[in-house]
Amino acid sequence: IARHNMNSRAFAITGQRMADELKAGAPPGPASSMFKYYGTEQNKRKYELLLQAMGTAALGWEGEGFQEHELGITREWLRSKGNSIEGGTSEVQLNVIAKNVLRLPD
Repeated sequence: IARHNMNSRAFAITGQRMADELKAGAPPGPASSMFKYYGTEQNKRKYELLLQAMGTAALGWEGEGFQEHELGITREWLRSKGNSIEGGTSEVQLNVIAKNVLRLPD
């Protein structure tokens, strides 16, 4: 939990720094791919951690025996998986990072 909280805070601070640079007129550059990838992966880790903490309460989709917030977390966990696919898959983002940020060959 502490590691997740530290990573989330570092991501937020770095995102704010990037936003400040954009406001100052700096171009977005390929770092936006790193933010998209990392943000998506961090979100997946958040919901996986929540599901681990919830135990069997995380197994519900609907019906009696599950509280509404438990069902919501389960649905958000599933949604976090879709986030890595839509709008540029994580694999595509990693390729952009490899080519444009790290300057690795094809």
